[in-house]
Amino acid sequence: MKKSDVKALPSMPLQSPTYPRGPYRFSQRQYMIIHYKTDPAAIREALPEPLVPDGDTVAVQWLDLPDGEGFGAYSAAAQVIPCTFNGEKCNFISQMYVDNTPPLAGGREIWGYPMKYGQAKLGVNGDTLTGTLHYATQSVANGTMVYKHDAFRKDHSAEIESLARTQVTLKMIPDIDGTPAIAQLVAINFTDVVVHGAWTGRARLELIPSVNCPLADLPVRHVVGGNHMVTDMTLPYGRVIHDYLAK
Repeated sequence: MKKSDVKALPSMPLQSPTYPRGPYRFSQRQYMIIHYKTDPAAIREALPEPLVPDGDTVAVQWLDLPDGEGFGAYSAAAQVIPCTFNGEKCNFISQMYVDNTPPLAGGREIWGYPMKYGQAKLGVNGDTLTGTLHYATQSVANGTMVYKHDAFRKDHSAEIESLARTQVTLKMIPDIDGTPAIAQLVAINFTDVVVHGAWTGRARLELIPSVNCPLADLPVRHVVGGNHMVTDMTLPYGRVIHDYLAK
């Protein structure tokens, strides 16, 4: 293989790249997001400077992604901390768990999404929207929400605004000697967002302490409520907003 061919590869391994070149389009991407109040001191501990906490409410979200171009079909769960960067409101993606190799590898290598392997599931059981997360065979998170109780609501402006909010990740990649080669805050903004449906309602959330899936380190003090959305969107490449290794 020529040098030019190596440089043109979208990802490793060279014989069968793990994911193609982006951007990446998602269709019928479904969310259940449960917002809850937690310990402000724990938020500060989980949020890397120079990000600043924005209140005492955080979220755990479940995602069902049946059609991710270049990635396939997979499910995910994430913990999200609202914050500000230079006065701009944004969401820090603190933890994320997925069940498919291409998005796990691409998410970490390109954008710095904090992805580890876990088994998340989002579905409807009877009259209840349910989310579960298993890590190392153990149940670590359970979420429930009423199913489409405001089914005739047509105003989705709040959901569109929330999906447009900048996501921030901490991208960490070690060098060959183990020292940091990349240590950055990365900003990502979805584009071409289409909301097919959006619903709000009562929700409940249980987080179970787990040493390698520590969602419960931001303990549930009070559940504020839930959001359920079905969307299409494009995930473009991100941008560096803070470089911890800069001179």
